Amino acid sequence: MQKDTLNDFINEIIEMEAKEAKEAGAIGYTARSMIQATLPHSKIEDFFFQRTNGNFRLSMTANPEIGLPYGSIPRLILAWMATEAVRTKEPMLILGNTLSSFMEKLELVPKGGRWGTIARLKDQIQKLFSCSISCIYDDGKRWAINNIKPVHKAYLWWETDSEIPSSVVSTQGKMSTNIINSEYTFKSTVILTQEFFSEIVNGPVPIDMRALKILKRSPLALDMYFWLTYRFSYLKKPTIIPWQVLLMQFGSKYPQTSRGVRNFKMAFIRELKKVHLVFPAMNVDPSDKGLILNPGKPHIPKPINHK
Repeated sequence: MQKDTLNDFINEIIEMEAKEAKEAGAIGYTARSMIQATLPHSKIEDFFFQRTNGNFRLSMTANPEIGLPYGSIPRLILAWMATEAVRTKEPMLILGNTLSSFMEKLELVPKGGRWGTIARLKDQIQKLFSCSISCIYDDGKRWAINNIKPVHKAYLWWETDSEIPSSVVSTQGKMSTNIINSEYTFKSTVILTQEFFSEIVNGPVPIDMRALKILKRSPLALDMYFWLTYRFSYLKKPTIIPWQVLLMQFGSKYPQTSRGVRNFKMAFIRELKKVHLVFPAMNVDPSDKGLILNPGKPHIPKPINHK
């Protein structure tokens, strides 16, 4: 981490500690199903991805022409969508009139070019909004499946009027009557599926949005923060999570070999230090066998009134 980046990181931590999340108006939410097993950290060439966490298995299927979402940006988008759904109690979310205004909501600085944040955001939005997710629970005796497609519809009007698809405009230059209804607007919008919306509003996991701003450069650190925030909200007794289990949940790029586990453990502990800075009350102890979780203060104090 460069000196300027490290100084910025430390300053953000100091500022974050100055106020509780609720006082700072920084309480956000994420979906529980996206915590149990996580999205890819880096680009996946295949159109299918799977993660396992104990008896829970998450599978993702992509549109072959678009690909699977990966990295930090989809995680930031999911947290924003969950937070807006809880706040508004509506499945239709307004992204904004401009791309830059939406990027500001995600704490991203708009940068052009092939590898800039603008191109990456557009690419990841398309990947995330078009993928399908399957969550399966199987303990040998009980089996359950929850098929999730987070987004029902999306309208991204972040260009000039001339860029609006002709399919939604009549020959007289007016919007086609088949899309003029209460859910449509020329503001960029995303409409969540009823299943995903219900999951979010009925059991959201509270998070501190300022932590996401600080950890956004690392998808692994974001995943660890979501998971640890959730686990400490109900942890009652010391629990050890073996490194092999953590590898299956978080470490898709590491092979399930002794060397792969060792390399994953090193990466996990490195990112854990970052998470500990934004969540100093978490009581964890890395050991040779795994990560020991000890009961302690949750990151977001209860109760959280999200209704």
